[in-house]
Amino acid sequence: MAEGGGAIDPLHHFEIHPIVEIHLGGMDLSITQPVLWMMIATVATFGLFAFVAATLQRYPKGLQSFIEMIVDFLRKELVINVIGEEGKGWFPVVATLFLFILSCNLVGLIPGSFTATSNINVTAALAVLVFLMVQGAGIKKYGFVGYFKAFIPSGVPTWILPVMLPIEFISLFAKPFSLAVRLFANMMAGHMVILVFLSMIILFKSVIITPLPLIGVVIMYAFEIFVALIQAYIFAVLTASYLSDALHMEH
Repeated sequence: MAEGGGAIDPLHHFEIHPIVEIHLGGMDLSITQPVLWMMIATVATFGLFAFVAATLQRYPKGLQSFIEMIVDFLRKELVINVIGEEGKGWFPVVATLFLFILSCNLVGLIPGSFTATSNINVTAALAVLVFLMVQGAGIKKYGFVGYFKAFIPSGVPTWILPVMLPIEFISLFAKPFSLAVRLFANMMAGHMVILVFLSMIILFKSVIITPLPLIGVVIMYAFEIFVALIQAYIFAVLTASYLSDALHMEH
């Protein structure tokens, strides 16, 4: 609560503090709100898929049909259509990223929870993981020298290399930066708007005015469900796109 005003401080919701303090060998391994809710999202997603796997039916219906539809969509739209047949081996990684981010986004909509993807440390860690994975895929296929040599198009005059190479490497490192900031900013912004509406309800305490921000909260909650899905999809499809670029540099 804001001092003296009685209203909710929207930024207070995003403050990180340890729930269980763990210090080992000089390292802080404490469980904070993002860590806790990432665990909850992971367990919930794993439990859902484990339940479906344990109750498989020859002719799927209901939940099994819905899960199979999601998996088939991810395999075709995020892997085969973006990376190509060569990308089938990357399906588990891309699908896991999508499901993990989506589950974190959705559990963050539970009142009293915390949206892990609204924390820049979480999105930055995911972006760095994608960056290292993409570079590793390219180096594995073309070799270290061959991969980075491919950043120089054939036939480019030598005199332009001092200008072009820095641009290429800035573009290379800008990709994980944009991945991290895009997801973080979108998730944080939506929750900020919801918290502002809630703050208005508490601040005005008016039977006449209160329904307006309450309607705003309901609308934003519905919109945030859509944003949760879209942001997970964008992160996953960009990951697949970066993998495609690394695996098909000859194009």
